[in-house]
Amino acid sequence: MNDQTPLPISTAARAEVRCVASTINLAARRRIHLQHEHLGSCLHFADRTSAPVYRETVVDRVPADPCVLVVAFRLRAVRGLGHTLFRWESLLNTPLFVGFPGFVSKLWLANDEHGVYRGVYEWDGPDRAEHYARCLWQVLALVCVPGSIHYQVLPGLRRDDLLAAPARLGATTSTDTKAWWRVVATS
Repeated sequence: MNDQTPLPISTAARAEVRCVASTINLAARRRIHLQHEHLGSCLHFADRTSAPVYRETVVDRVPADPCVLVVAFRLRAVRGLGHTLFRWESLLNTPLFVGFPGFVSKLWLANDEHGVYRGVYEWDGPDRAEHYARCLWQVLALVCVPGSIHYQVLPGLRRDDLLAAPARLGATTSTDTKAWWRVVATS
């Protein structure tokens, strides 16, 4: 797991088409929700960066095999007001992920001190989470700084458990300060 390479464009494109169709179905059944529980919370990471949650998207689904997926990327040529515009526009990207098999929730994090955006997801199944991340890569590559796309799958972990007690993660994973994905605190 965690090959850190994108899937072929044709594979990613087919997966995105299926995702959009599934999103339409989920929306028609009113199973997609924008929640406010974590809005404004700030997540602090092992690499000494932090970012606030600006949106929370949830699908009515209870994971049988929970995992957390953290995705990071830096947008090409976005500065100042461009970050605000991206946060507004990003809602339109919802159909590109919410219908993927196994999607449970996403916390959308604003850009950190280095201009890096993160998504902290809960997924049903680590293999499904990785498949999504490797498909997403092809979409992100169109607008991101080359080499800035990364992801980390954390099997057996619920997102809300991670946020409630981030120290649990430190006990079972690297304490390396370069661990951009490791949540160390919330505020």
